Amino acid sequence: MRDAKEVTVKLGDRREFAAKVLGSDPLTDIAVLRIEASDLPTVRLGDPKQLSVGDPVLAIGAPFGFEQTATQGIVSAKGRSLPGDAVVPFIQTDAAVNPGNSGGPLFSGNGEVIGINAQIFSHTGGYQGLAFAIPIDVALNIKEQIVATGKAQHGRLGVTVQTLNQGLAESFGLKRPDGALVSQVMPDSAAAAAGLKPGDVITHVNGEALTSSGALSSVIGMSAPGKKVELTVWRERKAIELQATLGSAADKAVQLADGGEAAPGGQLGLALRPLNGNERQQAKVETGLLVERVAGPAQRAGIERGDVLLAINGKPVESVEQIKKVLETKPKSVALLVNRGGNQIFVPVPLA
Repeated sequence: MRDAKEVTVKLGDRREFAAKVLGSDPLTDIAVLRIEASDLPTVRLGDPKQLSVGDPVLAIGAPFGFEQTATQGIVSAKGRSLPGDAVVPFIQTDAAVNPGNSGGPLFSGNGEVIGINAQIFSHTGGYQGLAFAIPIDVALNIKEQIVATGKAQHGRLGVTVQTLNQGLAESFGLKRPDGALVSQVMPDSAAAAAGLKPGDVITHVNGEALTSSGALSSVIGMSAPGKKVELTVWRERKAIELQATLGSAADKAVQLADGGEAAPGGQLGLALRPLNGNERQQAKVETGLLVERVAGPAQRAGIERGDVLLAINGKPVESVEQIKKVLETKPKSVALLVNRGGNQIFVPVPLA
Protein backbone atom coordinates (compact mmCIF):
# COMPACT_ATOMS: atom_id res chain seq x y z
CA MET A 1 0.00 0.00 0.00
CA ARG A 2 2.79 2.43 0.88
CA ASP A 3 4.19 2.44 -2.67
CA ALA A 4 0.98 1.53 -4.54
CA LYS A 5 0.16 3.57 -7.65
CA GLU A 6 -3.38 2.21 -8.02
CA VAL A 7 -5.65 0.52 -5.48
CA THR A 8 -8.71 -1.60 -6.24
CA VAL A 9 -11.30 -2.40 -3.58
CA LYS A 10 -13.14 -5.69 -4.11
CA LEU A 11 -16.34 -6.34 -2.14
CA GLY A 12 -17.87 -9.61 -1.02
CA ASP A 13 -20.51 -9.36 -3.77
CA ARG A 14 -17.67 -9.25 -6.35
CA ARG A 15 -18.07 -5.54 -7.19
CA GLU A 16 -14.77 -3.73 -7.71
CA PHE A 17 -13.97 -0.03 -7.33
CA ALA A 18 -10.93 2.13 -8.00
CA ALA A 19 -9.89 3.71 -4.70
CA LYS A 20 -8.21 7.00 -3.86
CA VAL A 21 -5.55 6.89 -1.16
CA LEU A 22 -6.30 9.81 1.17
CA GLY A 23 -3.18 9.17 3.21
CA SER A 24 -1.19 6.64 5.17
CA ASP A 25 0.67 6.47 8.46
CA PRO A 26 3.80 4.28 8.38
CA LEU A 27 4.14 4.35 12.18
CA THR A 28 0.86 2.49 12.72
CA ASP A 29 0.63 0.85 9.27
CA ILE A 30 -2.80 2.39 8.64
CA ALA A 31 -4.02 3.81 5.31
CA VAL A 32 -7.32 5.49 4.47
CA LEU A 33 -9.05 4.81 1.11
CA ARG A 34 -12.07 6.45 -0.49
CA ILE A 35 -14.35 4.94 -3.15
CA GLU A 36 -17.39 6.33 -5.00
CA ALA A 37 -20.16 3.77 -4.44
CA SER A 38 -23.64 3.21 -3.00
CA ASP A 39 -25.43 0.37 -1.19
CA LEU A 40 -22.26 -0.59 0.64
CA PRO A 41 -22.29 -3.18 3.42
CA THR A 42 -21.46 -1.89 6.91
CA VAL A 43 -20.18 -3.34 10.17
CA ARG A 44 -20.61 -2.31 13.80
CA LEU A 45 -17.50 -1.06 15.57
CA GLY A 46 -16.72 -2.17 19.10
CA ASP A 47 -14.61 -0.93 21.99
CA PRO A 48 -11.30 -2.82 22.37
CA LYS A 49 -11.05 -1.56 25.96
CA GLN A 50 -14.01 -3.80 26.85
CA LEU A 51 -12.14 -6.92 25.69
CA SER A 52 -10.81 -9.40 28.21
CA VAL A 53 -8.19 -12.08 27.79
CA GLY A 54 -10.04 -15.28 26.85
CA ASP A 55 -12.84 -13.54 24.92
CA PRO A 56 -13.68 -15.20 21.55
CA VAL A 57 -12.67 -13.46 18.31
CA LEU A 58 -13.13 -14.11 14.59
CA ALA A 59 -10.58 -13.09 11.94
CA ILE A 60 -11.67 -12.67 8.30
CA GLY A 61 -9.30 -12.29 5.37
CA ALA A 62 -7.82 -13.90 2.27
CA PRO A 63 -4.95 -16.08 3.49
CA PHE A 64 -2.85 -17.26 0.54
CA GLY A 65 -5.58 -15.87 -1.76
CA PHE A 66 -8.48 -17.86 -0.27
CA GLU A 67 -11.05 -15.07 -0.09
CA GLN A 68 -13.53 -14.57 2.76
CA THR A 69 -11.84 -17.07 5.06
CA ALA A 70 -12.94 -16.96 8.70
CA THR A 71 -10.82 -18.33 11.56
CA GLN A 72 -11.73 -18.41 15.23
CA GLY A 73 -9.66 -17.92 18.37
CA ILE A 74 -9.46 -16.05 21.64
CA VAL A 75 -7.81 -12.88 22.91
CA SER A 76 -4.41 -14.03 24.17
CA ALA A 77 -3.19 -10.68 25.51
CA LYS A 78 -3.81 -6.95 25.26
CA GLY A 79 -1.49 -3.97 24.89
CA ARG A 80 1.35 -5.93 23.30
CA SER A 81 4.32 -3.83 22.17
CA LEU A 82 6.33 -5.30 19.27
CA PRO A 83 9.87 -4.33 18.19
CA GLY A 84 9.63 -1.50 15.69
CA ASP A 85 5.94 -0.91 16.48
CA ALA A 86 6.19 0.76 19.85
CA VAL A 87 3.24 3.09 19.19
CA VAL A 88 0.59 0.39 18.66
CA PRO A 89 -0.79 -1.52 21.70
CA PHE A 90 -1.58 -4.70 19.74
CA ILE A 91 -4.34 -7.18 20.54
CA GLN A 92 -2.74 -10.64 20.54
CA THR A 93 -4.92 -13.57 19.48
CA ASP A 94 -4.51 -17.23 18.59
CA ALA A 95 -6.89 -17.01 15.61
CA ALA A 96 -5.19 -18.57 12.56
CA VAL A 97 -3.76 -15.64 10.57
CA ASN A 98 -1.52 -16.12 7.55
CA PRO A 99 -0.10 -13.99 4.70
CA GLY A 100 -3.14 -12.43 3.03
CA ASN A 101 -5.01 -11.82 6.29
CA SER A 102 -3.38 -8.42 6.86
CA GLY A 103 -5.90 -5.60 6.68
CA GLY A 104 -8.84 -7.89 7.42
CA PRO A 105 -11.21 -7.28 10.34
CA LEU A 106 -11.05 -8.91 13.75
CA PHE A 107 -14.56 -9.39 15.17
CA SER A 108 -15.50 -9.77 18.81
CA GLY A 109 -17.89 -12.50 19.98
CA ASN A 110 -20.89 -10.18 19.60
CA GLY A 111 -20.10 -9.32 15.97
CA GLU A 112 -18.36 -5.97 16.38
CA VAL A 113 -15.08 -5.08 14.68
CA ILE A 114 -12.53 -4.50 17.41
CA GLY A 115 -9.31 -4.65 15.40
CA ILE A 116 -7.48 -4.90 12.08
CA ASN A 117 -5.32 -8.00 11.62
CA ALA A 118 -1.78 -6.78 11.00
CA GLN A 119 1.05 -9.17 11.87
CA ILE A 120 2.03 -12.66 12.89
CA PHE A 121 5.05 -13.91 14.81
CA SER A 122 6.49 -16.94 13.08
CA HIS A 123 9.77 -18.75 12.44
CA THR A 124 8.30 -20.39 9.33
CA GLY A 125 6.37 -17.55 7.67
CA GLY A 126 3.05 -19.25 8.47
CA TYR A 127 0.69 -19.35 11.43
CA GLN A 128 2.21 -20.49 14.73
CA GLY A 129 -0.44 -19.33 17.19
CA LEU A 130 0.70 -15.71 17.56
CA ALA A 131 -1.33 -13.10 15.67
CA PHE A 132 -1.54 -9.36 16.32
CA ALA A 133 -4.28 -6.86 15.48
CA ILE A 134 -4.35 -3.06 15.57
CA PRO A 135 -7.12 -1.95 17.97
CA ILE A 136 -9.95 -0.30 16.03
CA ASP A 137 -9.89 2.82 18.24
CA VAL A 138 -6.24 3.36 17.22
CA ALA A 139 -7.21 2.97 13.54
CA LEU A 140 -10.11 5.43 13.92
CA ASN A 141 -7.84 7.98 15.58
CA ILE A 142 -5.46 7.80 12.61
CA LYS A 143 -8.36 7.86 10.13
CA GLU A 144 -9.79 11.07 11.60
CA GLN A 145 -6.40 12.79 11.41
CA ILE A 146 -5.80 11.73 7.80
CA VAL A 147 -9.29 12.77 6.66
CA ALA A 148 -8.89 16.16 8.34
CA THR A 149 -5.28 16.97 7.42
CA GLY A 150 -3.99 14.31 5.02
CA LYS A 151 -1.53 12.94 7.57
CA ALA A 152 -1.25 11.58 11.10
CA GLN A 153 0.86 13.09 13.86
CA HIS A 154 2.29 11.42 16.95
CA GLY A 155 3.55 12.88 20.20
CA ARG A 156 7.15 12.55 21.35
CA LEU A 157 8.46 12.73 24.89
CA GLY A 158 12.14 12.40 24.00
CA VAL A 159 13.40 9.61 26.24
CA THR A 160 15.04 6.24 25.85
CA VAL A 161 13.36 3.78 28.19
CA GLN A 162 13.93 0.20 29.21
CA THR A 163 11.81 -2.40 30.92
CA LEU A 164 12.17 -2.82 34.67
CA ASN A 165 12.93 -6.24 36.13
CA GLN A 166 12.77 -7.21 39.78
CA GLY A 167 16.45 -6.46 40.37
CA LEU A 168 16.20 -2.94 38.98
CA ALA A 169 12.94 -2.32 40.83
CA GLU A 170 14.52 -3.26 44.15
CA SER A 171 17.53 -1.03 43.41
CA PHE A 172 15.21 1.97 43.02
CA GLY A 173 13.09 1.07 46.05
CA LEU A 174 10.04 -0.09 44.10
CA LYS A 175 7.96 -3.04 45.28
CA ARG A 176 6.97 -4.12 41.76
CA PRO A 177 8.76 -3.89 38.39
CA ASP A 178 6.02 -1.69 36.89
CA GLY A 179 6.64 1.42 34.82
CA ALA A 180 9.18 2.68 32.30
CA LEU A 181 12.78 3.25 33.42
CA VAL A 182 14.33 6.33 31.81
CA SER A 183 17.89 5.55 30.73
CA GLN A 184 18.46 8.62 28.56
CA VAL A 185 16.84 12.05 28.07
CA MET A 186 17.25 13.68 24.65
CA PRO A 187 18.53 17.28 24.63
CA ASP A 188 15.95 19.98 23.84
CA SER A 189 13.09 17.48 24.15
CA ALA A 190 9.77 17.61 25.98
CA ALA A 191 11.25 15.32 28.63
CA ALA A 192 14.24 17.61 29.19
CA ALA A 193 11.98 20.66 29.51
CA ALA A 194 9.79 18.79 32.02
CA GLY A 195 12.79 17.92 34.19
CA LEU A 196 12.97 14.17 33.60
CA LYS A 197 16.33 12.56 34.44
CA PRO A 198 18.02 9.21 33.76
CA GLY A 199 17.06 6.90 36.61
CA ASP A 200 13.50 8.21 36.83
CA VAL A 201 10.78 5.58 36.62
CA ILE A 202 7.59 6.82 34.95
CA THR A 203 4.78 4.95 36.73
CA HIS A 204 1.66 6.83 35.55
CA VAL A 205 0.61 9.02 32.62
CA ASN A 206 -2.45 11.18 33.22
CA GLY A 207 -3.27 9.03 36.23
CA GLU A 208 -3.18 5.72 34.30
CA ALA A 209 -0.70 3.15 35.62
CA LEU A 210 2.00 1.81 33.30
CA THR A 211 2.81 -1.87 33.58
CA SER A 212 5.68 -1.80 31.07
CA SER A 213 7.91 0.49 29.05
CA GLY A 214 5.91 -0.37 25.92
CA ALA A 215 2.79 1.07 27.52
CA LEU A 216 4.49 4.46 27.78
CA SER A 217 5.40 4.42 24.09
CA SER A 218 1.79 3.63 23.13
CA VAL A 219 0.26 6.35 25.31
CA ILE A 220 2.70 9.04 24.18
CA GLY A 221 2.74 7.97 20.53
CA MET A 222 -1.05 8.11 20.24
CA SER A 223 -1.18 11.59 21.78
CA ALA A 224 -1.01 14.73 19.65
CA PRO A 225 2.08 16.97 19.56
CA GLY A 226 1.55 19.95 21.84
CA LYS A 227 -0.62 18.02 24.27
CA LYS A 228 0.18 18.41 27.98
CA VAL A 229 0.57 15.15 29.91
CA GLU A 230 0.83 14.62 33.65
CA LEU A 231 3.62 12.21 34.64
CA THR A 232 3.98 10.44 37.96
CA VAL A 233 7.68 9.75 38.41
CA TRP A 234 9.50 7.65 40.99
CA ARG A 235 12.72 9.46 41.91
CA GLU A 236 15.03 8.88 44.89
CA ARG A 237 12.50 6.48 46.48
CA LYS A 238 9.49 8.80 46.35
CA ALA A 239 6.83 9.81 43.82
CA ILE A 240 6.81 13.27 42.26
CA GLU A 241 4.53 14.89 39.67
CA LEU A 242 5.82 16.45 36.44
CA GLN A 243 4.06 17.98 33.45
CA ALA A 244 5.36 17.67 29.89
CA THR A 245 4.23 19.31 26.64
CA LEU A 246 4.79 16.72 23.93
CA GLY A 247 6.90 17.34 20.85
CA SER A 248 6.41 15.67 17.48
CA ALA A 249 7.62 12.19 16.59
CA ALA A 250 8.51 13.59 13.18
CA ASP A 251 11.40 15.41 14.84
CA LYS A 252 13.14 12.21 15.95
CA ALA A 253 12.16 8.59 16.44
CA VAL A 254 11.29 7.43 19.94
CA GLN A 255 13.86 4.89 21.11
CA LEU A 256 13.26 1.77 23.15
CA ALA A 257 16.31 0.12 24.76
CA ASP A 258 16.49 -3.30 26.45
CA GLY A 259 21.44 -3.87 27.98
CA GLY A 260 45.50 8.06 37.90
CA GLU A 261 45.39 4.47 39.12
CA ALA A 262 42.34 2.35 38.85
CA ALA A 263 40.49 2.17 42.14
CA PRO A 264 38.54 -0.89 43.29
CA GLY A 265 34.74 -0.83 43.34
CA GLY A 266 34.48 -3.05 46.42
CA GLN A 267 32.10 -5.98 46.26
CA LEU A 268 30.88 -4.87 42.82
CA GLY A 269 34.01 -6.32 41.26
CA LEU A 270 34.91 -3.17 39.32
CA ALA A 271 38.19 -1.33 38.85
CA LEU A 272 37.30 2.27 38.02
CA ARG A 273 39.06 5.54 37.26
CA PRO A 274 37.92 9.06 36.31
CA LEU A 275 37.74 9.87 32.61
CA ASN A 276 40.35 12.18 31.11
CA GLY A 277 39.39 15.05 28.82
CA ASN A 278 39.78 13.11 25.57
CA GLU A 279 37.76 10.18 26.92
CA ARG A 280 34.95 12.47 28.06
CA GLN A 281 34.86 14.08 24.63
CA GLN A 282 34.87 10.72 22.85
CA ALA A 283 32.10 9.29 25.04
CA LYS A 284 30.19 12.62 24.87
CA VAL A 285 29.70 12.73 28.64
CA GLU A 286 30.59 15.36 31.23
CA THR A 287 31.30 13.01 34.14
CA GLY A 288 31.70 9.31 34.75
CA LEU A 289 34.11 6.54 35.66
CA LEU A 290 35.80 4.26 33.17
CA VAL A 291 35.59 0.51 33.81
CA GLU A 292 39.18 -0.74 33.58
CA ARG A 293 38.64 -4.25 34.94
CA VAL A 294 35.53 -6.21 35.80
CA ALA A 295 34.92 -9.37 37.83
CA GLY A 296 32.49 -10.86 40.32
CA PRO A 297 28.88 -9.55 40.49
CA ALA A 298 29.42 -6.80 37.91
CA GLN A 299 30.84 -9.25 35.37
CA ARG A 300 27.98 -11.70 35.94
CA ALA A 301 25.50 -8.86 35.43
CA GLY A 302 27.02 -7.98 32.04
CA ILE A 303 29.21 -4.94 32.79
CA GLU A 304 32.11 -4.83 30.32
CA ARG A 305 35.61 -3.37 30.27
CA GLY A 306 35.43 0.00 28.53
CA ASP A 307 31.93 0.84 29.80
CA VAL A 308 31.56 4.29 31.32
CA LEU A 309 29.74 4.22 34.66
CA LEU A 310 27.50 7.30 34.83
CA ALA A 311 25.26 6.71 37.86
CA ILE A 312 24.43 4.29 40.65
CA ASN A 313 20.80 3.92 41.73
CA GLY A 314 19.95 7.00 39.68
CA LYS A 315 22.58 9.29 41.25
CA PRO A 316 25.39 10.58 38.98
CA VAL A 317 28.90 9.49 39.98
CA GLU A 318 32.10 11.50 39.76
CA SER A 319 34.34 9.55 42.13
CA VAL A 320 34.90 6.05 43.46
CA GLU A 321 34.13 7.36 46.96
CA GLN A 322 30.50 7.82 45.91
CA ILE A 323 30.35 4.16 44.92
CA LYS A 324 31.84 3.10 48.23
CA LYS A 325 29.29 5.12 50.22
CA VAL A 326 26.43 3.32 48.45
CA LEU A 327 28.03 -0.07 49.08
CA GLU A 328 28.53 0.74 52.78
CA THR A 329 24.73 0.54 53.18
CA LYS A 330 24.99 -3.16 52.15
CA PRO A 331 22.25 -3.09 49.49
CA LYS A 332 20.95 -6.35 48.05
CA SER A 333 21.38 -4.96 44.55
CA VAL A 334 22.32 -1.75 42.76
CA ALA A 335 21.35 -0.30 39.40
CA LEU A 336 24.29 0.97 37.34
CA LEU A 337 23.76 3.38 34.47
CA VAL A 338 26.49 2.81 31.89
CA ASN A 339 27.40 4.35 28.56
CA ARG A 340 28.35 1.71 26.04
CA GLY A 341 29.10 2.70 22.47
CA GLY A 342 27.07 5.89 22.82
CA ASN A 343 23.99 4.15 24.25
CA GLN A 344 22.91 4.44 27.88
CA ILE A 345 21.45 1.40 29.66
CA PHE A 346 20.70 0.46 33.25
CA VAL A 347 22.22 -2.80 34.46
CA PRO A 348 20.95 -4.38 37.70
CA VAL A 349 23.74 -5.95 39.76
CA PRO A 350 22.68 -8.40 42.55
CA LEU A 351 25.02 -8.21 45.53
CA ALA A 352 23.41 -10.58 48.02
